Amino acid sequence: MNFEFTDQQRSIRDAIERICAEFGDAYWLDRDTDGEFPEAFVKAITDGGWLGIAMPEAYGGAGLGITETAILAHTIARSGAGMSGASSVHLNLFGPNPIVVFGSEEQKQRLLPPLIKGQHRACFGVTEPDAGLNTTRLSTRAVRDGDHYVINGRKLWTTTAQTANKILLIARTKELADCAKPSEGLTLFYTDLNRDSIEVRLIHKMGRKAVDSNALFIDDLIVPVADRIGEEGDGWKCLLHGLNPERVLIASEAVGLGHAALAKASQYARDRVVFDRSIGKNQGIQHPLAENWMELEAAQLMAFKAADLYDRGEACGAEANAAKYLAAQAALSACQRAVLTHGGMGYAKEYHVERYLREIMIPVIAPVSQELVKSFIAEQVLGQEKSY
Repeated sequence: MNFEFTDQQRSIRDAIERICAEFGDAYWLDRDTDGEFPEAFVKAITDGGWLGIAMPEAYGGAGLGITETAILAHTIARSGAGMSGASSVHLNLFGPNPIVVFGSEEQKQRLLPPLIKGQHRACFGVTEPDAGLNTTRLSTRAVRDGDHYVINGRKLWTTTAQTANKILLIARTKELADCAKPSEGLTLFYTDLNRDSIEVRLIHKMGRKAVDSNALFIDDLIVPVADRIGEEGDGWKCLLHGLNPERVLIASEAVGLGHAALAKASQYARDRVVFDRSIGKNQGIQHPLAENWMELEAAQLMAFKAADLYDRGEACGAEANAAKYLAAQAALSACQRAVLTHGGMGYAKEYHVERYLREIMIPVIAPVSQELVKSFIAEQVLGQEKSY
């Protein structure tokens, strides 16, 4: 068991650090203030060839694994870009996975290269206002009519839909009452985000202002059968293939943000002098920061374990969910402690840690709640009866 990065992995980390160094605290404070999408940052990541890090080489990607993708995600967040930076490229890192695994050769040739080159931007149409985390109960309906489907419904918390031109969309093609189990009768599509049929309504939120979240209202969206990913009714199976990588990446981003907060707090503790001594000389300041470091390191190890299992084709559901849970808890604690270490100035935007605290609530809440992770572990690992 080797915990060291390979030379290639260190090279990835170093290359991403060099890109991120061009986008310092002032850039991300400005994006948090004006709400403009970080186009310059995304272009730099794209120009570096990093959007396709986990995509097959045959379609222009790097052909690397989720482990390397997690290193990229962690490095972006740790730079101080936080969830604003990580979320701006997040979906393109793992979202195309169902196309890679379940798409036809024609679809891969047609759909993957524009994503990898940054010519297309995708959003993820899964969550619904009346279904929430109970995804199998979604009600958006796709009805086949010859060589196309007609889709109607609503989606919620769809990230980057303001600027996306593509959408990975799951809809029900068979009524729930006619299915043997709720996970049946769902179909996955990757298609044009046609704004004549999809109203995109911005959701104003507490953090990550630069990366938009939206409510989508879909009315008679025409989707060619050629844009269906996998077989009709296999959407849940296709979707699941991307869930564990997403949990690994969100965990890595959370740990990265926690590390950024810890770095700010540690520096402030060294520099801030009160009663003729640095506040970091006090154990009341030292000990919580030390705990934060230990918790973040432990969460990062779980994330890399999950990533390694996934890359080796082994089951990683428990580890991926545990990584998401542990990373969110550790990073939340670190972000809170960073604000408290700064005292009153922790409340000031110019010190950045208040932004970190707002942004860390994303991994705490999404893409699955901490409570559901505990239920999953209890049932799948510890053999307990389903509680809901």
